[in-house]
Amino acid sequence: MRTLPPAIVEVTRGPLVESRHEVDIVVANSEGTLLSVYGGADRPVFPRSSIKALQALALVESGAAERFGFEAKHIALACSSHDAEPFHIAAAGEMLSRAGVPVTCLECGAQLPHGKEDEYRLVREGRAPQPIHNTCSGKHSGFLAFAAHEGMETHGYVQFAHPVQRAIAGILEEVTGAPHREDNHAIDGCTIPTYAIPLSALARGFAILSASRAGPVRARAMRTILDACLDHPEMVAGSTRAATAVMRALGRQAMIKTGAEGMFVAALPEKGIGVALKVADGNERASEVAMAAMLESLLELSPDECKALDDMKNPPVLNRSGQRVGEIRPAAGHAWG
Repeated sequence: MRTLPPAIVEVTRGPLVESRHEVDIVVANSEGTLLSVYGGADRPVFPRSSIKALQALALVESGAAERFGFEAKHIALACSSHDAEPFHIAAAGEMLSRAGVPVTCLECGAQLPHGKEDEYRLVREGRAPQPIHNTCSGKHSGFLAFAAHEGMETHGYVQFAHPVQRAIAGILEEVTGAPHREDNHAIDGCTIPTYAIPLSALARGFAILSASRAGPVRARAMRTILDACLDHPEMVAGSTRAATAVMRALGRQAMIKTGAEGMFVAALPEKGIGVALKVADGNERASEVAMAAMLESLLELSPDECKALDDMKNPPVLNRSGQRVGEIRPAAGHAWG
C-alpha cells in the first residue's frame, strides 16, 4: 500500500493560489486490499449520497425492481442525486405508480429543482416544490417500492428502526464490512439514517461493486445497478452536471457519484477498483477536481477522454462579468493515483 499526505486542490486568482483544500482519498481493490491512501483512511466519514448505489441493492436483489417492471433508467434514478429535470420527475412518478404507492408517501422533504429554468417553471405555474422534486426522490421511490414488495408499512420508512432502513443497513454492513448501527448514525439531508464509517470501508465497498464480487444473487444485482448507471448517467446526476459528462465520455470505465460535504466515490469495473474521497472542509468544487485527477491517473485514457475530463479537473474561476480570473486545479507536483 502506498501512503501519502492528503491530496491538495488549489484555487487560483491571477498568478496566486488563493485557497487550498485538503482531500483524503482511498483506492482499494475488490479483494479488500488498499492500494493507495492519501491522508487518513480510518477516520469515520458520513458517505451521504455517495453510497446510494449500495443502498439500491435492497431494491434490486429483493426482486422488487423486476416485479414492478423497473427499467434501467429507474434503477439508475434510485442511485441518483438528480436535478429534478422533467424526465427525472417523470421516472420517479413511474416508479411509485408501478409499485402502487401514492406520491404522498414520499418522506424526503420538498426541494426546489437544481436548474434555474425548472425552478422558474414552478414559479410561473404557481406551484410549490414537492418531495418528488427532492434530489433524493429516486432513492426514496426505490425504498418505497422495496417496502411495497416486502409488505412493509410505508409510513415512517425513513426512520432508523423501520424494517426498510434495517434491511439496508444490514446490506451496507455486509458490503463495506463496517458497522451501521445506532451508535454511529445521524440523519441525512433527506431524512434517512446516514452512518459514519471509515473511508477505507467505503472504497472497499465500491471496489466490490465494481467487480460484482459477491454471491450469485447480490453479484447479479450489482451488475444490474452498474449497467443502469453507466447506461443512464443523466439519471444519476443531470443533463448539465460534470459527473454526467464524465461518465458519458468514459463509456463503461467509471461509475462516479457525489455526496454532500465533499464526498465522492467511483467504481471502475474494468479494473475492479473502488475510490472514495472526502474533502476536509466539505467543499464540492474540490471533490470534483480530485476525482477527475484520480480517474485520469487510474485509467488508461485516450487524449479525447482526457480532454473530456478537463471541465471537471480544471474548472475556471469566473467573475460576475464571466471573465476567467483563475482556476481550480490539482496541486502542481502532487502525486495522484
